[in-house]
Formats: sequence, structure tokens, C-alpha cells
Amino acid sequence: MKTKKYKYLLFAIAIVATAISCSDEYLDVDPKGVFLSGNYYANQEQAFSGLVAVYDVMRKNSGGFENMVTMFNAGSDDFYAGGGNSTDGAGIQSFSNYSINPIDMPLSFWSDHYQGIYRANILLLRLPDATMEESVKTRYAAETKALRAYYYFNMVRMFGNIPLILEPISSSEMYNVTQATPEAVYEQIQKDLLEAIPSLPASLNLASEAGRFTKGAAQALLGKVYLYQNKNTLAAEQLAKVNGTPGQTSQYGYKLLSSFKDLWVVDNKFNTEAILEVAHTNVGLTGWGNWGSGSDEGNSINTMVGPRSYVKISNNAPDLPSGWSFNPVLPELYDLLKNDPRFGATILDLKTLKESGDADYIGGYQDTGYFLNKFTPTKAVEHTGAGDAILNYRQNTYVIRLADSYLMEAEALGGTGSRAQALLDAVRDRAYGDTSHRVTVSMNAIMAERRLELAGEGHRWFDLVRTGQAATKLSSRGFVAGKHEILPIPFKELENTKLVQNPNYN
Repeated sequence: MKTKKYKYLLFAIAIVATAISCSDEYLDVDPKGVFLSGNYYANQEQAFSGLVAVYDVMRKNSGGFENMVTMFNAGSDDFYAGGGNSTDGAGIQSFSNYSINPIDMPLSFWSDHYQGIYRANILLLRLPDATMEESVKTRYAAETKALRAYYYFNMVRMFGNIPLILEPISSSEMYNVTQATPEAVYEQIQKDLLEAIPSLPASLNLASEAGRFTKGAAQALLGKVYLYQNKNTLAAEQLAKVNGTPGQTSQYGYKLLSSFKDLWVVDNKFNTEAILEVAHTNVGLTGWGNWGSGSDEGNSINTMVGPRSYVKISNNAPDLPSGWSFNPVLPELYDLLKNDPRFGATILDLKTLKESGDADYIGGYQDTGYFLNKFTPTKAVEHTGAGDAILNYRQNTYVIRLADSYLMEAEALGGTGSRAQALLDAVRDRAYGDTSHRVTVSMNAIMAERRLELAGEGHRWFDLVRTGQAATKLSSRGFVAGKHEILPIPFKELENTKLVQNPNYN
């Protein structure tokens, strides 16, 4: 495969998305056109296009209205759903106030991930017979297994009781599929990652391979998977390989950026802190006709979290395009961050700017005056070409970044000991620019740091659930223990199948 081919695709950009059809039907993601041919994936070029299609689903993190980040921010104790009104997105609204039910649950959180899994299964089935160098074939298989593991990890975290499908199935077979235990799904995730890691590269040529899985990305994901199962010794072992000496450059070239705010510079893509990153672009010319279809390539969070009808009045205010006011920041998070150097990069305080007459905007639903600045775009990064500007933002998003990995390892170490202390210190030293704000490491200190460092990146809800804090922290929002730790399976996915709805959602 020629380098210019990689450069054109930039990997996470799914130019072949239209070759595989999206569907809201349960597992009805049979490949169309040439993908149905038994000869497809016959050579490296075809296999590569198939691999790109598997990567494409990673944009579920931050693409389309139903993206992982804004959805799970809305269910946390740091953000509301927001938007235009209480009916602006039934799924995100009902998840935020815990009235969510199988009818309101968006289909795409289930079907999009299974589409990625199905694409992976097809490619793994066909790769052995493809005419291509064995070393390339081995790498493609490793990347595909890592991606399948990532999609299953999202699914088991969200829904708990899911089918475990490891080979393509026909439309007639899908009605007889049953659910596996979460333990069985986790075992398969671990198996895929452990098989993938030896065959993944330690580093990438960012000019031609940016966005692809590396050995470090798979090890970080595996460490996270172990952490979610309370396999802390195994988690710490994997994460230590990724992290290296806290504050220094790791064996894979990972290093904390010197400035926290630089993480959110739109074109600072694939930087030294990025371990697993979702790529977005403004060259896809996304429009309303394909937005959220899987073929769109823009970052939708940027539009969703911006203020409505924004007007800059003085030079003391930022120059912003208008947005849809989703994920307004709760005052509690504002208060926790207001004396922290990460405040400005994390929270945009339009309440103060409006009161001072420097800016104006129309408050949306559940408006607090505080907006998620990590993803609030400026006019300088607005798309000016073809397509709809608000659907073509190019900011990438992090699935795992180094500060996250540091804190996960510190947690896996039990929140005690010199290494856990050094990992926590490195995150706080970067935030404050010196060593004067260090705190004694503990599990509480680590969780508090995760809340500040990773605010608005979609992790908080999962952290609360996996550590057993959700029922306490979210009870005022309607969270019910024994029910809301997992989401309801969308009603349409249950029709005429053997799938069983999650407990207490019937």
C-alpha cells in the first residue's frame, strides 16, 4: 500500500462508510455491494478499505447527535442534558433525569457498535485468504481485534447483558441470538487484546498512519478493562508499560504536555499525550442529509455544547459561533474548578461575561451560564468550505490520554505507595506548573483528580458506576441502584428476538 494512500485516508476518516450500510435494525448490518462478494478482501487494498470501515465506528465517541461524550456527560453529576428544551433529544434528556426507558433509549448506541463488531468479524474471516504480505495481514488482524475489543468494551459497560458474536451471521440467524454473561464478554475482550498486542507497532508514522491502534493504545485499553473488573494487579502491570516513569517520556513516546490548555488546541492532533484518539475532519463536507449516518466526519460535540445566539460585545469576550447549549456545567463542578488552573480551559463562564455586558446569549434549557470550554469552538476554527459549517468541526477527541492512564494506574495500585504518589503528583504538577499543590495520594484523592482533570470528556458517569458511587452521587437526579448502572436495551432491538430486557426496565 502506498504511503499517499494512507495519507489520503488518515485512517479514522471513513471514506468507505457508504460501502457498508448503517441500520437501526438489530444487527442488520450485512455489507452491501462488493462487500457481499466472496472475493472481496482479496488483496491488500481491499483489506485496507475494510479496516478503515472498522475504524470508522470509533467516531461514535464524538460524532453525530447521539455521541458517547455528550450522552454520558448528561448522566453525570457535573452536567445537565441542556439543549433547547426538555424534549430536545429524548434519549439524552431521559438519561440525564433517569426516566430513561426502552422506547427513549437511542437505537444507535447499540446498533452502531454492533456494526463495528460485524465489520470486524467479516474482515477477520476474510483476511487469511487475502493476497498480501503476511506481516501486513498480521497487523491488520491485530488492529481489527483491538477495535472489536473496544466496541465490546463500550457495549458491556453500557448495557451489561449483550450478545457475544464473533463471526458473521445471516439475517435469519440474528433472531435466535442470545445474550452472554458480562464475564464472558470481558474474557473475549481480554483475549482479543492479548492476541493483538504482540503484532501492533510500538509507534506510528503520524504523517501517514495517524489514528491507528498501537501496542501502547491496546495495553492502555487492556489495563482499563482489567480495572473495570477489579483485576488491579493486572491493570497496574499493563498501565505501567504505557506510562513509564511518571512525568517523563515513556517507552512509546508518551509524555504529558507541559500545558493543560494545549490539549484543547484544535490542531494539536495526535500529540504526545494522546494514546487512543478519534479523528475528525472538515474535508468530508458533511450535510444534514448524512449527519449521524456514519459517513459524516465532523465533531458534533463542538456544535452541541456552544451557547445559543451568542453575541460578542467587547474584546473581553471570546469570538464564538453559536451552538445548541447542551451539557451546561453544574455549579458544583464550577466551584470545584474555580481556583484550579484548569478552569479556563475546561469551563467558559458566560454568566459573568453577560452580567458585565461583554457578551450576550440566549439561555437554553437548564442554563447555568457555564459551558464546556474544552469543546466550545471559536470562529477561528469554523469550517468555511462546502457542507454545513456546524457539522464539520475538525477537533479530535481523546478516548484515552496519558493523564487518564496515570490516574488509572494509581487507582489500580490501591491509591497508596510511592509510585501511585508519583503518578498523582505528575498530573497535579502539570496542572499547577509547580510542585506546591501536591496532595497525599489516596483513592479519594485520585477520584477527585479524575473529576477535575477529565471533566467533560465522558468518563465521570462510568467512574461513578464502576466504583459504586453512582447511587449516592446521582440519587437527586433519579438514579435507582440496581437499575441505572446499565442502560435499557432499545425496544426495537428486542422485537422478534430471544434477547431479554435488562432488569427493572420492563
